[in-house]
Amino acid sequence: MAKRRSLKIIILPTAQQDLREIVSFIAKDSPAYAKREKLLIIEIIDKLGYFPELGTIFNYKNVNARKFPFRSYLIIYRLIDDSLMEILSIHHHARSFSNNPALDTDDE
Repeated sequence: MAKRRSLKIIILPTAQQDLREIVSFIAKDSPAYAKREKLLIIEIIDKLGYFPELGTIFNYKNVNARKFPFRSYLIIYRLIDDSLMEILSIHHHARSFSNNPALDTDDE
């Protein structure tokens, strides 16, 4: 049986910023837990590269993407083609979608 190959994953600057903010916020109380949380989020993203269909369809404004829940976050990603995936955002549930720059489109 052929081994499943991972899609190439590009973590867009908006998602990189989300991850930095998550780690910074958690590190105020526990640097060790912040590091562990970051590693777990990256691990989930890696798994999505192997199983991109795990996420459900996410349509917000004109952003056609998929979302995968992890703890208090939604990992929002877009499949570009059969070999490439973009991570748009690591969105905290308490944050409004309208305040997420990764989901900002010119079309309302």
